Amino acid sequence: MLKKDKQRQRVLFESERSFRLLVEGVADYALYMLDPTGIVTSWNVGGQRIKGYSPDEIVGRHFSCFYTEADRANGKPLRALKIAKEQGRYEEEGWRVRKDGTFFWASVVIDPIRENDELVGFAKITRDITERRETQLKLEKMQKQLAESQKLDALGQLTGGVAHDFNNLLMIVSGSVHALKKGLGNDARLLRAVAAIEAATKRGAALTSQLLTFARRQSVNPQAINLAERISAVRDVLDTGVGSAVRLEFDVEESTWPVTVDIAEFETALINLVINARDAMPGGGTITIAARNDVLNEEPNAGEYAAISVQDSGTGIAPDVLGKIFDPFFTTKPIGKGTGLGLSQVHGFAHQAGGTVRVTSEIGKGTTVTILLPREHASPQSDVINAIETGQSGTVLLVEDNPEVASVSTALLEQLGYTVRKVADADAALREIERDGIDLVFSDIIMPGKMDGLSLARRLKEIRPEVPILLATGYSDAAVNVRGHFPILRKPYEIHQLSDAIAKLTR
Repeated sequence: MLKKDKQRQRVLFESERSFRLLVEGVADYALYMLDPTGIVTSWNVGGQRIKGYSPDEIVGRHFSCFYTEADRANGKPLRALKIAKEQGRYEEEGWRVRKDGTFFWASVVIDPIRENDELVGFAKITRDITERRETQLKLEKMQKQLAESQKLDALGQLTGGVAHDFNNLLMIVSGSVHALKKGLGNDARLLRAVAAIEAATKRGAALTSQLLTFARRQSVNPQAINLAERISAVRDVLDTGVGSAVRLEFDVEESTWPVTVDIAEFETALINLVINARDAMPGGGTITIAARNDVLNEEPNAGEYAAISVQDSGTGIAPDVLGKIFDPFFTTKPIGKGTGLGLSQVHGFAHQAGGTVRVTSEIGKGTTVTILLPREHASPQSDVINAIETGQSGTVLLVEDNPEVASVSTALLEQLGYTVRKVADADAALREIERDGIDLVFSDIIMPGKMDGLSLARRLKEIRPEVPILLATGYSDAAVNVRGHFPILRKPYEIHQLSDAIAKLTR
């Protein structure tokens, strides 16, 4: 009997020894015991590897030292033991602290150990899953970005699909208003009505432009500009827009690097930022427009930039709102006070130009929005021509499939002094060009048939390289490929814009 007892004791000893060696040898998990109050009573090599403590340093100490200061203050360690005791297990993921003070994301399991129904301690398993968590967060971020991209792409497709037709309608209204103004005489009532129609037309064109810019589907005419000059050029407009309660200050360095942008979109973005800053200061205040050179070292935006900032002393933006301000149609303004497209246009413009936008804000102290645009090493181009050059001569081949738009464009060209030949598609234009006497081709980009305006322009460049070509569009994906090859006039255009475009092309 004594021999059997010794044999059982030896087997039990070997079993316990094997289990102890197994536990102590596990390196990927911290496996250790706690007494009923939370004091560490055993420690394995995994605990030392993950948390940095040797057995001599941690055995006898309370396990709460692994928790963050905030968790200890909230009583989380003791609450975890209570849940494990009452419910039979405690599981969670959260931040834990190593001996050296660094943090890691831990998966934690606590099981109660009972002997004869009496709690004798806890078995605790901790695993460092920081890498897995970071991977999961990156995946979630990518999925969110993909969903956002798909949402914006759908918005862009929807907007682009209606923009061409809508801008054609605005073109008809705008051209007709111009004709009405010439024949109204001095009837003040009718002049006010026409002025209201004209203002509404411009507002409709601006809204469409903002949508297209946000969706990065706007056809643009980028050119190198001097920022100090362009900001100075819109100073009067900005002064008028902010009102008497707001003081407008400028801190523009003359040495600010040139940038390549669409002038109209740049000015629209600047006006949108100033109007937003004004609205953030209902009681008045100061708006500071600044421009300076900046060099970014962090990827993916490393490089030389011109930084244009608009700073207000207003109410600031709440942190929970800050992440939404560039979303289309998002606005905190009352109904009728904002479309939610201003900052969307700024965001789209900056990224379309190869730059980015940064926002800093503090509640009660104001907001600063900074547009960062890549430095342009080429010399800025001269300013646009502002005078309407009437009395011109020559024959323009107008290629436009919309009869109403063709009529309006013809009237504007004839007012400038040109003779106009109208055709409705590219095939007819190629036949017409065979006749002598065409001095300029003015074509819409979007047209029915196998050949659009861009393809027509390329073909004409091959067979009639001496003939200047001007393209027009309200919206077109194809316009992205036109840059640097053919000038584009954006619909709806007015007579002075048409005059400028032709003058720059033929001078």
